[in-house]
Amino acid sequence: MGKQDILWGIAPIGWRNDDMPEIGAGNTLQHLLSDIVVAGFQGTEVGGFFPEPSVLNKELALRNLRIAGKWFSSFIIQDGIEKTAEQFTEHCDYLQKVGADVATVSEQTYSVQGLDIDVFKKKPHFSDEEWDTLCQGLNRLGKIADEYGLDLTFHHHLGTGVQTAEEVDRLMDGTDPRYVHLLYDTGHAYISDGDYMTILNKHMDRIRHVHFKDARFDIMERCRQEGKSFRQSFLQGIFTVPGDGCIDFTEVYRALVRHDYSGWIVIEAEQDPAVANPLEYALIARKYIDSELLDPAN
Repeated sequence: MGKQDILWGIAPIGWRNDDMPEIGAGNTLQHLLSDIVVAGFQGTEVGGFFPEPSVLNKELALRNLRIAGKWFSSFIIQDGIEKTAEQFTEHCDYLQKVGADVATVSEQTYSVQGLDIDVFKKKPHFSDEEWDTLCQGLNRLGKIADEYGLDLTFHHHLGTGVQTAEEVDRLMDGTDPRYVHLLYDTGHAYISDGDYMTILNKHMDRIRHVHFKDARFDIMERCRQEGKSFRQSFLQGIFTVPGDGCIDFTEVYRALVRHDYSGWIVIEAEQDPAVANPLEYALIARKYIDSELLDPAN
């Protein structure tokens, strides 16, 4: 599926949602993994409903699939680094046992992404002291990840204290590039700043994991005007897969290839599976990737 050193995956969030477990609750692990095979992807990320490593590894091996990584909600500012480091060590142990490559971290102190709050206007902000605490803590977590053969990739995310391009700049400036890397997400960058190339171009050397998430412009603008929360926005369809929204992934992909990006590109779009059939949308993404990104004619 393209450059030999790029792996293509699709996240489980289109089938099941960790923040709203009632969404897609009937979709089993076997269903999810088999759909991924049908759609022609090489792997996925670990969802909250995934089983312990030996069970997961058997299901993966049956389908020749791999695990890219798994989300970790850190509360470094709120809970302190010692408690967070203990939890993160367990997280990395699990990921090592399932053969993952990255440990994705998102600082959730003060996050509004799970609250009924306007995600467009009421995101949290950190003080200078909190920024120092966060960056020092991430350096510590990055060293733990390194001990388990993993890359810590930080996820800039709507509704959190590290969302905007300026905040990503500050995080990258304040952390050790040997241990703290960046997860670049097109959808979060675009909805936050109206631009998805600045973060990519500025921090290409720090990017070790990529999410290709598309956005529907009309729904985005309506949600912004109505002051919708993060959950309300994705339930209304603000996110979708590449090829079904307004982001030009050809520009993004060419930049990654031009800079010899090596690692996973994971398709991700929070959607209600009762509305957006997961396999159907996985196939839409796969068709777009093949025809617009990987076709030699392009």
